[in-house]
Amino acid sequence: MATAKIAITIEEDILRRLDLLVKSHTFANRSKAIQEAIKEKLGKVEKNRLEAECAKLDPEFEQALADEGLSSETGEWPEY
Repeated sequence: MATAKIAITIEEDILRRLDLLVKSHTFANRSKAIQEAIKEKLGKVEKNRLEAECAKLDPEFEQALADEGLSSETGEWPEY
């Protein structure tokens, strides 16, 4: 996968903690640690956004819509 080099500003305490993780071989280097943290955070944000969108759905309406679609197709299904 293609990568891009960026510059960031980070609090000294966070950097110190990050460097301890790199030193203990939890991560290969700072870049890998930061990339993994960002990937994890993006996954959580996307999951929360999906949950919020799903919470907006009306379960009764969605069920009725699904049932309506099924009832119109049952005549097309082969008999077993």
